[in-house]
Amino acid sequence: MLTALKRLIPSKSEREVKRLREKVREINAIYETYQNLEDSELPKKTEEFIRRIQDGESLDSILPEAFALVKEACRRLVGKRWTVTNQEITWDMVPFDVQLIGAIVLHEGKVAEMKTGEGKTLVATMPLYLNALEKKGCHLVTVNDYLARRDREWMGPIYESLGLTVGYIQAGMTPEERRPQYACDITYGTNNEFGFDYLRDNMVLAWGDKVQRGHHYAIIDEVDIILVDEARTPLIISGPVGFSKQKQLQELVPLISRLFREQDRLVDRIVEEGERLWRQGKQFEAGVKFLQALRGSPKNKRLLRIQQEEGVKRAIDQADGIIRRDKRLPEIDAELFFVIDERDHSVELTDKGRTALSPHDPNFFILPDLSTELARWDIEPNLAPEERARHKEETYRQYAEKSDRLANIHALLKAYALFEKDVDYVVTPDGQVVIVDEFTGRLMPGRRFSDGLHEALEAKEQVQVREETQTFGTITLQNYFRMYKKLAGMSGTAISIASELYNVYKLEVIEIPTNAPVRRIDYPDVVFRTKKAKYQAVVKEIVKWHKFGRPILVGTTSVQASEELDRLLRPTGIRYSILNAKNHEAESQIIAHAGEPGAVTIATNMAGRGTDIKLGKGVVKGERCYLISGNGKCGYWEEKPGRCYEEVPCGLYVIGTERHEARRIDDQLRGRSGRQGDPGSSRFFLSFEDDLLRLFGSDRMAAIMDRWAPQEDEPVANNLVTRVIANAQKRVEIRNAEIRRHLLEYDDVMNRQREVIYSLRDTILKEKDLTAVFNDILESYLELLISRFTADTRRPENWNWDGLREEMLKTFLVDIGTAETSGKGLDRQLLKENLQSLAQERYQQLAQELGPDRFPEWCRRIFLATLDEAWRDHLHQLDIIREGIGLQAYGQKDPLVEYKQESFRLFSETMQEFYQQALRVLFRLDPNSGEDRLRSQSRTPFRAYKPQASTETENPGNRTKAPGTTAPVRRDTPKVGRNDPCPCGSGKKFKHCCGRSGSPSAAGSKNKVTK
Repeated sequence: MLTALKRLIPSKSEREVKRLREKVREINAIYETYQNLEDSELPKKTEEFIRRIQDGESLDSILPEAFALVKEACRRLVGKRWTVTNQEITWDMVPFDVQLIGAIVLHEGKVAEMKTGEGKTLVATMPLYLNALEKKGCHLVTVNDYLARRDREWMGPIYESLGLTVGYIQAGMTPEERRPQYACDITYGTNNEFGFDYLRDNMVLAWGDKVQRGHHYAIIDEVDIILVDEARTPLIISGPVGFSKQKQLQELVPLISRLFREQDRLVDRIVEEGERLWRQGKQFEAGVKFLQALRGSPKNKRLLRIQQEEGVKRAIDQADGIIRRDKRLPEIDAELFFVIDERDHSVELTDKGRTALSPHDPNFFILPDLSTELARWDIEPNLAPEERARHKEETYRQYAEKSDRLANIHALLKAYALFEKDVDYVVTPDGQVVIVDEFTGRLMPGRRFSDGLHEALEAKEQVQVREETQTFGTITLQNYFRMYKKLAGMSGTAISIASELYNVYKLEVIEIPTNAPVRRIDYPDVVFRTKKAKYQAVVKEIVKWHKFGRPILVGTTSVQASEELDRLLRPTGIRYSILNAKNHEAESQIIAHAGEPGAVTIATNMAGRGTDIKLGKGVVKGERCYLISGNGKCGYWEEKPGRCYEEVPCGLYVIGTERHEARRIDDQLRGRSGRQGDPGSSRFFLSFEDDLLRLFGSDRMAAIMDRWAPQEDEPVANNLVTRVIANAQKRVEIRNAEIRRHLLEYDDVMNRQREVIYSLRDTILKEKDLTAVFNDILESYLELLISRFTADTRRPENWNWDGLREEMLKTFLVDIGTAETSGKGLDRQLLKENLQSLAQERYQQLAQELGPDRFPEWCRRIFLATLDEAWRDHLHQLDIIREGIGLQAYGQKDPLVEYKQESFRLFSETMQEFYQQALRVLFRLDPNSGEDRLRSQSRTPFRAYKPQASTETENPGNRTKAPGTTAPVRRDTPKVGRNDPCPCGSGKKFKHCCGRSGSPSAAGSKNKVTK
């Protein structure tokens, strides 16, 4: 009934498409008239459009003419040849009507969902051209450098024939190379490069050093990947902190490696004991043992094999439920050295593991209270001052060393337990640990995990460990793209996330009809018990269809999986190509031949986005191939090539070897087949050992395995399996959506603060005379001083005049005299005016000393240096707060509310620190000796990094605390403030040295990636 109603009542997309068809007719009518123009007249039409816009005409009124002109430019290019990513192409595209509809949707600031092969790259040229006429710059955002370069070289002649300039951004470009690219009318680039350039622009020391020129209009290609999947991970600029963990990590690696070997042996014994109990019919006891092994080593081969037996998985699930109900989980964990939780992406040492790592030091994992330890030396009566200072310095050193060691142990545990070589990262021949993008399968050179994890991976793989970094600037993709005046997007799979796109970005999704009906058979999934059986079945399927000369694309989720298929296919004698993160340089050549008769291509997710596999001659056959109806319903297909022999091959056959967490990525892989009305088919081969089914499959999965109980090499093909897989993906997507919402809520707090800082920074950069900026800083600072030293009373004789006098002397080198000589007859307003007058007099003296040419630049450098330092310190403090803010929930408090309050308090302190430091440095630093110091500070090298998806949840119960209680002590010396110089003599602030809490690199949850 509901389906019938849906057919009768048009959807929003259908109504929009109907509305736009009238506009398309207008465009086509104008297009016919443009065919009489000379080639030289096309750029003149562009100049005419620009003048009309400058005279006040709207873009909407010019749209039909502009789109018609682009279509005419495309027609005139037909048959011409040029080079695109080192491959010569022949232009053969003129926009269809549905492409014109998609172009209008993009101009209106919406998302166009267009199926694979429908020409999204060409569609984007029309709204980009139209919006570029305002001469404010337009951006086309894509997912990788290859596509940015390809699309610019592919579409560039269209813009150039119309008189517009077009550029593109690539990783590794210098600012001097980037600036002219951004100055073009249209710029292609990746989301990361655009975001990082924005952050870098807010670190420059001169306005002319910026490379971007604003955020006017952007079209995001593969909008679901960029605005949804990658939105879980903020962009972060970092710089070195000046030390490396290599020595300590190298000392810890043998200990951690030995611990993992011992755990492997222990888990083998536990599984063996479980098997014995299972054979004796003691199912619950065996289930407990298997659960224990699962928590100790989830990917243990023997454990994975035993789980395939009838009833075992059900027994594990039942044991898990009962033990959690009875709160006995710590009992079974106590026998392990550490516990791995793959869902939360976390690993925790047990008491047994701590003892194994440090059998002779029971306090090895206990981080003492620093203030208590320091106070003990203060109350020691028999120590000389020099000896007391030496003991304190040693206490600071031991605390910092222990804090770093504990953080390094945790990072190494994660590196060994949760990150797999050739899956999560690869090691290049030159000894670099390079992250593999989980969504695209591409390498991310130069980016690094944070929280010490990348250094731990380097130590694990025995390559050079690079120095640690500190955050300089950060922004989420959500808040970056919300800066654009107008934003649009396109994708083949956006309708499933339409609600999130609207809620976060106010982007509507419009489904654009295909130019030709979709001809692709999507076969049901085939599920095997083991990965071994799955891969063997995939090889058989490849061999079967290769005999008929059919092109085959095999999609894998990791480098490791593609290499496993490589090993199995080698004995068959079939020629094939492998496209993965290790040989991505050959991508364009491999994709160019992937549609040829008999071609076999094994590819990671790299082939699932932005690649257009065109079928070779002799492949597009099968006139009677199954034609999917307009509503996408499947009707009939043949498992075996029976009466269709003479029509085989029937298009590209896509084989998926594992489901991704997001259904959209699976759909993207399927979409490589059946482009523009071509025939094709797809099928996924899965196993119960795949991560998605193993981690997120429901209890029904165990029931399915028990009920059908096939042999290892026999598949399970059942609609219930398909529903279980869909539900597992849905659970993961809901979980990831919650992570994105959580990240945005917290970044919105920081975003308002970032806007204040960056706005102030731009003012400092742009103003030639910084007197107004100085007066604002001075007024804010004096208000703080007066509030601090006159807060207790309005009567001048009760003010803390000595404190005020000392502060003015420290900051301005001005002596305001005693209360008796200078404080009589004053109120707070008069006091402020007097102090302001003294400070401004000193400012004018300094201006005269340095002269009008040197003084403004001197002030600019000081204000920028102190503002940047204060902002970096603030980001570091926010990182620390984020680490433990979740614990507020245990006190019946909302962590987000607490974070907002604490963040506001910290930001107020940060601004106060900036006011004070800016004025102190301005009046106290010698211009001659201080020039080098400011110059070196401004040239601090920095990297850009993008964190991985945040998934780890913090369990306060796992935090180690010292046993017992400590008697309160009183200190004879004042407490060290967080902004005071560290007493250990390092030259750093206390909060960045011995006053750090836990890890020296505080940052988000699952770990980050540095560029």
